[in-house]
Amino acid sequence: MKEKLKPYILLLPALVIILGILIPGIINALFESFGYSKAYGMGSITLNYYKEILLDGDFISSLRFSLITSLTSSLTALVLGTALAFCVYMSSSRRILEKFIFRLPVIVPHIIAAAAAFSILSQSGILARLLFKLGLIKTMEDMTLFIFDRQGIGIMLTYLWKEIPFTAMVVYTVLKDINDKLYIAARNLGATKRQVFFHVMLPLCLPSILSAFVIIFAFSFGAFEVPYLLGPTFPKALPVKAYMEYTGADLSSRPYAMVINIILACISTILIYIYYKIVKASKQY
Repeated sequence: MKEKLKPYILLLPALVIILGILIPGIINALFESFGYSKAYGMGSITLNYYKEILLDGDFISSLRFSLITSLTSSLTALVLGTALAFCVYMSSSRRILEKFIFRLPVIVPHIIAAAAAFSILSQSGILARLLFKLGLIKTMEDMTLFIFDRQGIGIMLTYLWKEIPFTAMVVYTVLKDINDKLYIAARNLGATKRQVFFHVMLPLCLPSILSAFVIIFAFSFGAFEVPYLLGPTFPKALPVKAYMEYTGADLSSRPYAMVINIILACISTILIYIYYKIVKASKQY
């Protein structure tokens, strides 16, 4: 029993601080989402705010926008990150590559990545000026709109710059731990590099790949700074919409912000549960 409780006892100081801040905040947000807040003069509990939000066209557009940008960037990062990890694993100079390819984008904060993306991809940015100098575009306005576009291309490109190395790092860590004899045996039996990847390496890395997908999707779905700095005026990403509702001059709009936050929290909880199931299944796998 002592051995089972030891990890939780060691984590207790951090959990007390985290949960002491998180739980009261969630409870307060939950009450406000139901329209109960003495600070704003709201004393009755109602489901009208949930009903209005779920039937609101702007909310549906924001939800669709967040899902599309997060899912597209996460799936793309999953494929490219896995391929990158395998390429680095097969490279003779992989020790040097792993230090630069994996670590730099991972340690750079998202707000810095967003600022860099704006400087490079905007219509007055570095890429537009380079294309103009090369004569590929006549004016700066001819530059394809990557920033503030309704498709969220700039947002997805920024996520990819961060998520591809993260996925590659997770998968590469697993690849390094796989016994080299499996690869050698498969090659001696006549398997091509492609067959070794799909029939030997990929199945062994699959639990880690799925875990990485859940992590990057959950983060990008709930991220605020990148869609706030690079996203369009409409539709807004869900976290940005919640922020705009909360910071508005009308205090009666704050329950709508809390409803959006509760929905985001529910989706995140579901993703955490999926992640837990993947980790649990991977141990048996």
